[in-house]
Amino acid sequence: MTAQGRLRVLIADDSERIRRGLRGLLELADDIEAIAEASDGVQAVSLATQLEPDVVLMDIAMPEMDGIEATRRIRAARLPVRVLVVTGLPGQEETARRAGADGLLVKDSDPLEIIRAVRDSAGREPPA
Repeated sequence: MTAQGRLRVLIADDSERIRRGLRGLLELADDIEAIAEASDGVQAVSLATQLEPDVVLMDIAMPEMDGIEATRRIRAARLPVRVLVVTGLPGQEETARRAGADGLLVKDSDPLEIIRAVRDSAGREPPA
């Protein structure tokens, strides 16, 4: 976390619209900061390694390298990062967990659920 105590989040999704939507949503929370965006799994691993965010919101279906393999590589690098897989595909929870994901969200989850999941994955309570 930064000196201000804000959770630092990397958004990884091949859809610019989804990335923009997640960024806008996270910016509504005073204690969360979207620090970077990746449009494929290769970028996600590279940015996670360089920036060491607190949380990565990871899409599964991305070009170059899918989110499952990107999650495996982040775990293999032993980065102190929590990975939440965000998908539009049902039934992916077991695959995501086997890859090392800390949780799974469906893309059409309630916005407050997404914010809560980011906080929960990092062990944070909402600000008072």
